Amino acid sequence: MAIDIEQQQQPSPGLSKIAISDTHGEDSPYFAGWKAYDENPYHESSNPSGVIQMGLAENQVSFDLLEKHLEENSEASNWGSKGSKGASGFRENALFQDYHGLLSYKKAMANFMEQIRGGRAKFDPVRVVLTAGATAADELLTFIIADPGDALLVPTPYYPGFDRDLRWRTGVNIVPIHCESSNNFQITPQALEAAYKEAEARNMRVRGVLFTNPSNPLGATIQRTVLEEILDFVTQKNIHLVSDEVYSGSAFSSSEFISVAEIMEDRQYKDAERVHIVYSLSKDLGLPGFRVGTVYSYNDKVVTTARRMSSFTLISSQTQHLLASMLSDKEFTENYIKTNRERLRRRYDMIVEGLKKSGIECLKGNAGLFCWMNLSPFLDEPTRESELTLWDSMLHEVKLNISPGSSCHCSEPGWFRVCFANMSEQTLGIALTRIHNFMEKRERAC
Repeated sequence: MAIDIEQQQQPSPGLSKIAISDTHGEDSPYFAGWKAYDENPYHESSNPSGVIQMGLAENQVSFDLLEKHLEENSEASNWGSKGSKGASGFRENALFQDYHGLLSYKKAMANFMEQIRGGRAKFDPVRVVLTAGATAADELLTFIIADPGDALLVPTPYYPGFDRDLRWRTGVNIVPIHCESSNNFQITPQALEAAYKEAEARNMRVRGVLFTNPSNPLGATIQRTVLEEILDFVTQKNIHLVSDEVYSGSAFSSSEFISVAEIMEDRQYKDAERVHIVYSLSKDLGLPGFRVGTVYSYNDKVVTTARRMSSFTLISSQTQHLLASMLSDKEFTENYIKTNRERLRRRYDMIVEGLKKSGIECLKGNAGLFCWMNLSPFLDEPTRESELTLWDSMLHEVKLNISPGSSCHCSEPGWFRVCFANMSEQTLGIALTRIHNFMEKRERAC
């Protein structure tokens, strides 16, 4: 039963600046679309006319492999180390409080990070810092490398949650690196320099560049030459580089994905102390609810500080134990990575071909978890307002929650992010049919 709180006659006591700040970003269309879905979620039998969630970058295409592994390896859910049972195992895990994390888990995570990168990069478990998801990892690194009022340069379009993760509690500013569709929204040296000068003009001290690799939300891996140009830029400016590799391996073939760790090895770790990697299992293994993230840094001071700060974002010992067992099973991980890539590629081809039949082109990608579709030819005017009008129609008429480019700070109206890995193929087919019918209706009305 709800508790009724009597309203005071006096003014309410004040709250902190963080509590009343609007930098969380919940007023974005990105979050508004989620709300519309939550209020009327699609279900194939109980609510077939509901909103289909295509704004959630979640990987559910290989969840059956995870469930099968857990069923066949029941020891993974037992308390204690592998083979340990009973009260002693429970006590060992229940009383574990070391924020360094379980060594078995850190070793398994380091090995898995190597495996999904095709073995071309090595990771030292000593440099693995555990966090409660990539969100916590990004914020933690921001706290470490920047002070309130400083700036991070972030290429557009970027994940709308960065406005919350990087700014809300840290007081750090985001200055966009404006990228263009003419070169697939890749970062250029000219765009980097322009963003840096913009920050200087606004009296902000630039502390680093944060980019997502693969280039979120494009669903395409970043090119090696672009990575090298970014590394040269941050070295020249004496600032940091954060590579957010949140779904780096399972979504892409090992030949397509280039990790900044590979380039660090090729450069014999020259200037490596300014490079930090964020990784999580939310996308590759489809485990966002486990809240498992990693900060991997080549800077000893950053590793030490991050580990101390990770006390606020710990992963439960039981979760670490379960994942240590799963990730240490080479036969399982090899099969999972291979199968997951094949399924994601099939889904990607399905949505790209489906949209093409409706007259909609997509940015060229490499599977990933979503695609970036171009609806600019269908805008009444090339403006943000026209884009949001079309988005509103897609949300309330077509009943599809997709993310407008402006919510990702895209400077070109008409681009939309569409997720395809968080639903069944049947549901994806229904979503494509809805889009096709909507486009035909618009064409008849013209």
